[in-house]
Amino acid sequence: MNFAGAHILSVDQFERADIERIFSVADAMEPYALRQKVTRVLEGAILGNMFFEPSTRTRVSFGCAFNLLGGEVRETTGFKSSAIAKGESLHDTARVLSGYSDVICMRHPDSGSVGEFAVASRVPVINGGDGANEHPSQALLDLYTIQKEVKDKGGSLDGLRIAMIGDLKFGRTVHSLSRLLRLYKNLHVVLVSPEELAMPEKYVELLREAGHTVEISSDLPGSIKHVDIVYSTRIQEERFNSKEEADLYRGKFRLNQAIYTKYCEPNTVIMHPLPRDSRSEANELDNDLNQNPKLAIFRQADNGVLVRMALFAMILDVVDLVDRFSKPVNWYHARREPKIDL
Repeated sequence: MNFAGAHILSVDQFERADIERIFSVADAMEPYALRQKVTRVLEGAILGNMFFEPSTRTRVSFGCAFNLLGGEVRETTGFKSSAIAKGESLHDTARVLSGYSDVICMRHPDSGSVGEFAVASRVPVINGGDGANEHPSQALLDLYTIQKEVKDKGGSLDGLRIAMIGDLKFGRTVHSLSRLLRLYKNLHVVLVSPEELAMPEKYVELLREAGHTVEISSDLPGSIKHVDIVYSTRIQEERFNSKEEADLYRGKFRLNQAIYTKYCEPNTVIMHPLPRDSRSEANELDNDLNQNPKLAIFRQADNGVLVRMALFAMILDVVDLVDRFSKPVNWYHARREPKIDL
């Protein structure tokens, strides 16, 4: 696809070559994310960050990614702080705010809402999550993380073995990830959930039509024995009619170090889109996994900045200019590799 000026609304836009291109650009962003260099390639550009649903990682990492490329960020959070609370339509909001921005990232609780907004926008729009529908940049960073983690042990995305666990009905991250996985070959996918929260059939069929083996299970120990990736998700409480309804499923599939040691292969990577629900009644990924080197959840979050920097650079057509507008970092930053005096 031609990324320059494009909306990013669905992972269905991408072919395998597009994803490889995004990942190559993301790799090139690492020196900037690690504060080894600074670039001002987007100096003067404005990101409109519009989040009508709670968010920490997605909202902040999009803003961080844009700032690291030299741009500025303007934010709207929640309906109460926007004119939508006064009855303004998405169309009118898009027409106005796209006049103030060079690119917009939007999250909204209703499926299809970001696409509706994009129709009226005068600048590119990135879907930061629209209800239970899609979360394309999360799927990209998840796949980028999987590639890096399995590559470290000599594997690849082709032939991947992955278990997706938890709320697969409402979890938009696994919906988008499943749609990306269809582009690869010979995957073994295990879908682990209560029957009531099973992966929607359309995603199951999409994987099977791509030639992948798909198993459906409610047995956690039996499902994680022979996989490269365990991808856990939280119960999407905000998609249920009440907290009490969500509580019926909370804590059903807990993973801790004892379970990992007993059932998982030694190199099995643990992932989660975050936030993980650490309340005692849920505790999806126990804190005793924090010292497990195969817990990739924080590397996963870091990778979100790289992927989102790549998307901005490609959409605003500055990939080949990033280094030209770079300079050394003036300040100390703990994540930079220490300087060596020669």
